[in-house]
Amino acid sequence: MKMVEIAMPTNLHIKPTLSFNPSVSISTRHLRKKPKETKTRKLGSVFATSSTSSNKTIGEELWPRSEPFGNNKEKRTSKKRVFFLDVNPLCYAGSTPSLHSFGYWISLFFSQVSLTDPVIAVLDGEGGSEHRRQLLPSYKAHRRKFSSGSSAQQKYPARRSHVVMDILTKCNVPVVKIEGHEADDVVATLAGQVLQRGYKVVIASPDKDFKQLISEDVQIVLPIAELNRWSFYTLKHYISQYSCDPCSDLSLRCIMGDEVDGVPGIQNVAPGFGRKTALKLLKKHGSLQNLLDAAAVRTVGKQYAQDALTKHADYLRRNYEILALRRDVDVELEEEWLVERDKCYDSIILSNFFKFIIARHLDSHEDNRGMHVLNVKILEMGECLKKGEEGGKRRKGKANKELKNEDFSATDIVEATASYSRGLQEHDYGV
Repeated sequence: MKMVEIAMPTNLHIKPTLSFNPSVSISTRHLRKKPKETKTRKLGSVFATSSTSSNKTIGEELWPRSEPFGNNKEKRTSKKRVFFLDVNPLCYAGSTPSLHSFGYWISLFFSQVSLTDPVIAVLDGEGGSEHRRQLLPSYKAHRRKFSSGSSAQQKYPARRSHVVMDILTKCNVPVVKIEGHEADDVVATLAGQVLQRGYKVVIASPDKDFKQLISEDVQIVLPIAELNRWSFYTLKHYISQYSCDPCSDLSLRCIMGDEVDGVPGIQNVAPGFGRKTALKLLKKHGSLQNLLDAAAVRTVGKQYAQDALTKHADYLRRNYEILALRRDVDVELEEEWLVERDKCYDSIILSNFFKFIIARHLDSHEDNRGMHVLNVKILEMGECLKKGEEGGKRRKGKANKELKNEDFSATDIVEATASYSRGLQEHDYGV
């Protein structure tokens, strides 16, 4: 049996007070009126048998592409947005687990990015990397698990997860966590279902793996620590950075490998097959599958490249299955996840959350200097939140204008996130 844990907003509350007991992160005293347009249901865990259908990889694209990059401009402008929030990386400040970081980035996200648009939060499930590790034992093998260590350290992620889920549900955000699946695959599956219903998708995450999903109707919004803001990363940025479409870039990663994820490239078994050769062949054939199909019936390049492609075709297909995000996770999009998010009590909930994590020292093992800087940011954010929703409404137009990022090139954005990403890449993000 696989566990599908879906935390949904229940009857929401006014002025939530924070519990002294860390195992019960937030308690409430007064019920607040249920929003008329918002369907809600009680928090709970739903047990379901997860299908073990094989991953759809070579020869199939992640999204059907009857059009090159989505619908025409007139249709795109009328589409509503649905945000997916990749929670796990936000719970780290650099390489250090941090609820301070989560609170800071969530506050900016709600007040400047998503506003009242629907948000679906996704967390990694237990054993989420197991499928890929069975295919390749070295997959993420070098990443340290925070849960390894003392019993006190092992209890911390569970407590932090409870607090994070509690905050999100009280802010009217459904939380999805599926045992045996990484958050990336759950997002890819649900994003496909959202696109089929005519919405645009925005994925809030620093994870580079989501770049393979980018299209006219799928964007990424990145947390930029150096700029203290979220920044949109679009298909325009992607093409400017890589000079290819996302499908070709995924194929290139499969050929060259991914050192961060512990996936070896073809050069490990076929020396001399380098990046220039791979780019030249992909430019001609378009995708890894097309290249392998062509190599099976005729010579596609120099003899060393031809020999490598025919001899190590299964090696490359395995890399594709590991690096391509899955879209066959057994999870169904629910209608209530697509309604506008009621944000009228964000300021109360998040302000109390900031006070709670500072007062209880939940991040006491963090670097003191880093905590001081982040505490200052949190206190500043708390002051902004106290100004109320009217200020947020006045900033709405300005925030959307600023987040277009026309003043930043793709290179600027990538360089700005480099140090942040390096810290995140050292860890599995089990919370």
